[in-house]
Amino acid sequence: MTDDAQIEVTVIGGLHQIEAAEWDRCACPETGSGRPIDPFTTYRFLKALEDSGSVGVGTGWEPRHVLARRDGQLIGVMPCYAKNHSQGEYIFDFNWAHAYENAGGAYYPKLQAAVPFTPATGRRFLTAEGCDDVGMSALIQGAVQLAAQNELSSIHATFCTEAEAIAGAQMGLLHRTGQQFHWYNDGYADFDGFLGALSSRKRKAIRKERRVAQGFGGVIHQFTGDQIQPEHWDAFWQFYQDTGMRKWGQPYLSREFFDIAQAELRDDILLIMCERDGHWVAGAMNLIGRDTLYGRYWGCQEDHPCLHFEVCYYQAIDYAIANGMARVEAGAQGQHKLARGYLPTPVHSLHWIADPGFRDAVARFVTAEREAVDQDIEVLTEYGPFRKNGGEDEGREAE
Repeated sequence: MTDDAQIEVTVIGGLHQIEAAEWDRCACPETGSGRPIDPFTTYRFLKALEDSGSVGVGTGWEPRHVLARRDGQLIGVMPCYAKNHSQGEYIFDFNWAHAYENAGGAYYPKLQAAVPFTPATGRRFLTAEGCDDVGMSALIQGAVQLAAQNELSSIHATFCTEAEAIAGAQMGLLHRTGQQFHWYNDGYADFDGFLGALSSRKRKAIRKERRVAQGFGGVIHQFTGDQIQPEHWDAFWQFYQDTGMRKWGQPYLSREFFDIAQAELRDDILLIMCERDGHWVAGAMNLIGRDTLYGRYWGCQEDHPCLHFEVCYYQAIDYAIANGMARVEAGAQGQHKLARGYLPTPVHSLHWIADPGFRDAVARFVTAEREAVDQDIEVLTEYGPFRKNGGEDEGREAE
């Protein structure tokens, strides 16, 4: 229980313990007027992770979702996981874990409020309409109580919104910032309109990359909804396995996840697939939000120059412009995205540390890190590909 006797906080070990409509009233109350803002916190996406065995016993991601009810009415939910490692998070705390354990503490298990394997910004304290403040407060208090009762070292809400980060810091949580590269739609009519905002040198470089990539000897397709067929997932699983083994040692998602995606998630997915000589040779999977396209996975069976940039970055921009979307989030890391029109953007997380001494050390670290991130974003933005002050640059006539 929280301090307010009318509010009850409980924990469930999986989404099978709650109805989809009840969860989604908090996760995506806006769906009555169209597509959800965040496709990752919907019941169907998180349930697909659980039903496919991608999270659960043996994965290091064991569901411990926190629910808050007021007078029996659900007012907030938080997708939460007990973790015994720090894999698949993308806002990493490996150094914190090493320091705490070297000092004799047990950092794991910890509690992670997140969408597994998904470095995409979205609400982590999912509240029903009109319940933002009371719902977030109840969820935080409930998570802290859960951590204390189970002697957990810490709670981490990663890739939360900036508004949540500000509110959480006011409640005493530690606010950490990081950096990603996002593309923003400045009302462009088409891809050429976007290129017109860039310096001549960057514009030429992108046009050259697109020509090289599109000359790979095949055709690039964009599939969504019922256009996606099981054969596409058969091919994409091979791409995903190859990338997963090279980047993480083993893929995070199971093969069954993609079968469930075909059945339950295909309206939320954009698959960009490359076909050559009758075979699928490369592809990228994106999730579609209301105003944002989220790039998630890429893989290939053949290497072709610049094809990765075309499929993951430029095709995503094409889709976003054609569908009036505000931005593209292309995933974690990658300063190479800057030259391709993706600008440095802060990402946020909140942290609760049980041990007071360790908390003070982490607080000093995140304060210094936040200042460094701000400076880095300022410098990188200045070196971005866009024309300065909206003016034209030299050399356009020779383009």
